[in-house]
Amino acid sequence: MHFLGTATPSHDLTYDDVFMVPRRSAVASRFDVDLSTDDGTGATLPLVVANMTAVAGKRMAETVSRRGGLVVIPQDIPIPVVTDVIRYVKERHLVFDTPIELRPDQTVAEALSLIPKRAHRAAVVVDGARPVGVVSESDCGEVDRFAQVRQVMNPSFVSIAHTTDPRAAFEALEAAREHLAVAVDDDGALVGVITQNGALRSTLYQPAADAAGRLRVAAAVGVNGEVAQRARDLLAGGVDCLVVDTAHGHQDRMVEALGVVRALDPGVPVVAGNVVSAEGTRALIEAGADIVKVGVGPGAMCTTRMMTGVGRPQFTAVLECAAAARALGRHVWADGGVRHPRDVALALAAGAGSVMIGSWFAGTHESPGDLLHDVDGRPYKVSFGMASARAVASRTAHESAFDRARKGLYEEGISSSRMYLDPARPGVEDLIDEICSGVRSACTYAGAGSLVELHERAVVGVQSTAGFHEGRPLTTSW
Repeated sequence: MHFLGTATPSHDLTYDDVFMVPRRSAVASRFDVDLSTDDGTGATLPLVVANMTAVAGKRMAETVSRRGGLVVIPQDIPIPVVTDVIRYVKERHLVFDTPIELRPDQTVAEALSLIPKRAHRAAVVVDGARPVGVVSESDCGEVDRFAQVRQVMNPSFVSIAHTTDPRAAFEALEAAREHLAVAVDDDGALVGVITQNGALRSTLYQPAADAAGRLRVAAAVGVNGEVAQRARDLLAGGVDCLVVDTAHGHQDRMVEALGVVRALDPGVPVVAGNVVSAEGTRALIEAGADIVKVGVGPGAMCTTRMMTGVGRPQFTAVLECAAAARALGRHVWADGGVRHPRDVALALAAGAGSVMIGSWFAGTHESPGDLLHDVDGRPYKVSFGMASARAVASRTAHESAFDRARKGLYEEGISSSRMYLDPARPGVEDLIDEICSGVRSACTYAGAGSLVELHERAVVGVQSTAGFHEGRPLTTSW
């Protein structure tokens, strides 16, 4: 990447401060662009879901990995739960989505409490292991909440063999004018479900699969406490990537924690952060990191910059840290500050191997929280920062009341924020589609067929605030 003109900007830049210039391109279609990352994680999309309790759970991990990205399970979750999540993700199908299963005698109220956890807004009714019907949210409308689902389910659902290819599944749904098909094995037992969009996505994305053909998942450890034991347990549980995480990564405890993890000979990529300087990047790589997380304060839930004055504009931080990592044969993840697909493209152009996303994905069906509604009926999920009072209280639950109270005086971050679901893009896959469409198009404008070529060919200019707003679409006329 190089800047437009000859001069390097004299001040640090955010994503809003910059733009990419189109170049002559031989890339005929966005579908010709390879979005696989070269950071060693095995991901086929350069997207990583941040290790935030309100965002990264097993449902998110399954869905994102099936499309090629990676999810980092937070370090605050007990090891038995994390290893159960890893096992769950590893057992998921590479094509078919995991459905909500209901017995015929369960109530409509139970169905309505579970259905919002799936973007396809339906559940499969099973008798033993065999599907006998499909019940959707609309089937439960204007119905007694104590009625049994057998009374409202659709017994005439589309059933396909588990060997059916995505195109044939799409065509079967199109012919039946249905949006959901149920896949069964040779014995008629439930395997999973697939929607028309899911069938299309299966032809556009490649799952992030390990050598055994199972979905990949990452998990985090902190720099305090039993770092070695937690890392050992995660590795034994089959985690595909270890993330050593703390807000201030350029510190002695991080270096010590990396030494402890490296001594285990993990055999998987080790990520560490966060830093925002070349000096910090080199320090973590020399201590044993394969990938360095870059970003202090750009996240939507983070108050670090307003509380402390510490941080750095994210585009410049990624640019400098990526150059330092590349010189040592390593990589960086751009962590935080992305709010539009353009930001993801710019982070990759600056040299990031992948881009971490947190709050943007909090307002989706796949995030762990319950789906709530405001007074106007708009659906939302509650998100919070990992240094907030809410997160600190969870992290220090094992400590004395005195120690918890003392730490609570110094929390940072937002403890409760409403992340509204976009009616047009309520699922994380919808957002992945939007992001990848933007990044693929950015590559074609730059004449790049891969992310490596995007970084090599990108020409970036600096713009004013007016320049940024000029590029924003208008929802109504002026």
